[in-house]
Amino acid sequence: MSDANKYTVETYGPRIEQFLGDLVAKAGLELGFTVTPGVSLHPEIENPDLMVKFSGRDVDMLLENRAELMLALEHLTLELLRVPSDEHSLICFDANDYRLLRMEELRLSALAAAERVKKTGEPFRFSPMTSRERRIVHMALRSETTLTSESFGTGPSRQVVIYLAGQPKPNIPLLPAPPPRRPFGAPPTERSREERGDRRDRGPRRGPRPRRDE
Repeated sequence: MSDANKYTVETYGPRIEQFLGDLVAKAGLELGFTVTPGVSLHPEIENPDLMVKFSGRDVDMLLENRAELMLALEHLTLELLRVPSDEHSLICFDANDYRLLRMEELRLSALAAAERVKKTGEPFRFSPMTSRERRIVHMALRSETTLTSESFGTGPSRQVVIYLAGQPKPNIPLLPAPPPRRPFGAPPTERSREERGDRRDRGPRRGPRPRRDE
C-alpha cells in the first residue's frame, strides 16, 4: 500500500487526542481512549493506519444502535482532519473489538450470500449499511468472477446487492429514506412524542381515588 504510513500516531495523534478529549469532557462521558497504529485481521479488506480505541464506563453507550455514537465521533474527527473520503478507512475507531468483530461478521455474511446466489441464481440484497461496511462486503467478494456486487439506493438506505455476473442489473425497489434523527441533547418535538406514544398524550389523567369511608 503506497500510503501505508500517511496517518501516523506522531503526526495526527495529538490533534485527535485534543479534539476527542475536549468533546468527551464537554459531553460528560466517562470514556478513555488511546491512539495506536492500526491493526486488522484482514488487511486485504481494511488496513487502517491509525486506531482510536475507547474504554470506560460509557463504552456501552458508544456501541448502542450499531455503534451509532462511536461512528459519529469518528466522522467528526475525519472532518476535523480533512481526510479525503477515499481514505476514511485509514483511521478507525473501535471499542471492545466491535469493529473487528463487525468486519468478520460482514465478511462471513458476504461469503454465505455469494454461495446462496450461486446455488439459487437469485439476487441477494443486504440491509442498508454505511459506506465503510458496504466496502467490506465488496472487498470480500472481489475475487468472485461469477458474481457482481453493487450498491443500490441513496443515503442511509443504500444497500449491497449480489447477483450473477452477466445477468441484467436487478430491478431493486428503493427503500424509503429514514426520518431525520433528533440531534443529541435536543428536546423532543410534538411529532416525536406522538410517534413514540408519549404517555402525556394518552387521554385524560385519572383523578384521585375516592377515599373509603371509615
